[in-house]
Amino acid sequence: MLNTRPVKGRGRYILYWMQAAQRAEYNHALELAIQKANELNQPVVLIFGLTDDYPEANFRHYKFMLEGLRETQNALKERDVKLVIRRKSPDSAVIEAAKKASIVIVDAGQLLIQRQWRQAVAQKIDCPLFEVETNLIVPVEQASFKEEFSAGTFRPRITAKLDYYLKKPQQVKLKIKSTACDFDSFDIRNVEKALGKLKIDRSVKMGKFVGGIKNAKKLLAEFIDKKLDRFAEERNDPNADCISNLSPYLHFGQVSPMKIAIEVLKTDSPGKEAFLEELIVRRELSHNFVRFNQRYDDFDALPAWAKRTLNFHARDKREYNYTLREFELAETHDPYWNAAQKEMVLTGKMHGYMRMFWGKKILEWSKNPQQAFKTALYLNNKYELDGRDADGFAGVAWCFGKHDRAWSERPVFGKIRYMNAAGLKRKFDADAYVRKIEEMGKKVSYDT
Repeated sequence: MLNTRPVKGRGRYILYWMQAAQRAEYNHALELAIQKANELNQPVVLIFGLTDDYPEANFRHYKFMLEGLRETQNALKERDVKLVIRRKSPDSAVIEAAKKASIVIVDAGQLLIQRQWRQAVAQKIDCPLFEVETNLIVPVEQASFKEEFSAGTFRPRITAKLDYYLKKPQQVKLKIKSTACDFDSFDIRNVEKALGKLKIDRSVKMGKFVGGIKNAKKLLAEFIDKKLDRFAEERNDPNADCISNLSPYLHFGQVSPMKIAIEVLKTDSPGKEAFLEELIVRRELSHNFVRFNQRYDDFDALPAWAKRTLNFHARDKREYNYTLREFELAETHDPYWNAAQKEMVLTGKMHGYMRMFWGKKILEWSKNPQQAFKTALYLNNKYELDGRDADGFAGVAWCFGKHDRAWSERPVFGKIRYMNAAGLKRKFDADAYVRKIEEMGKKVSYDT
């Protein structure tokens, strides 16, 4: 509970503030809202606040999100639940709608802006506000009560909770329909038309991914059927095509990590354990990071040893020193780094192993580590569909030593883990990766 208000006796409905979990299934917050509505013999109304100025979001992010929301709106209608979309700041939209609500329920979010929205609503409404975790398998404060040093310290804590939490939420049937309720709602039936009305950054066009649970389910089925067996051995090879590509859908809450885990656990695949390590331990460690470290989007979020070694080597001579614009346009001397940057710009997603190399080289080729951190985060958040996310913040910070240990000391990097092109070539055919991205670029204009 985020406040201590009593249930409002004169309320007309249960309000579910859908924000982080944009889906109609495997949604614990939605099921609790329906359960409470049935207890009080009221309908459930869902509200989504669509703000034009979400930090660092652009056309690419909004289009993917609206594609998913349109599908979710239709799926909720089949469950007799109305999804109302208000074109205003989420906290303002909820505070207004809560005036006639008995209870407000919201899905959990760990980013600072998400917590600020929820705190503002909790203080200003006159009914209870319940926050329900449904985008993690183990609620963040149940997995750990503090910021964890690494996956090694976090793994035993979260693993001990899995038997209790890793269960499909029961889908509850709603007694009183809300689909006939009369609410003004921003029309997203035509996504292109809706996008045209928004005052958003249009500098980044759409990539290759289309939003929505149907596409997420299709990718999941293909991954389990054709890729999971190879995942443990080939996940670090961007030419092997054996990753799930589900991170954009997880970012927008269009698919539940619970559903993914349950479907993977049904298999006897040799890649199962390696994938669940990524989905559960590594992903939820990222949420632990943003929950317990208030500076998660800043160089200061790094562990003391990492900041100390990077600052000590901040004035080391750099063989190359690129500007933000040169990085953004993929104009470095390194064809492998350029290919990774182009993949992200063209598709909206970079292969995970290449993203590690990409971040390490930004550190090596920037004026100082602080500038490098800002550059990596800016580019990641601008072009990645799964950017502006706990995984993105933790992923960038990892390139600078977060959730890692000290290694042998060297110029520029200090004791931060080092990566280079020779390492790529030992793992996979790096030149084939460059050719693949070049072919992709011929089909889709590389235009920032």
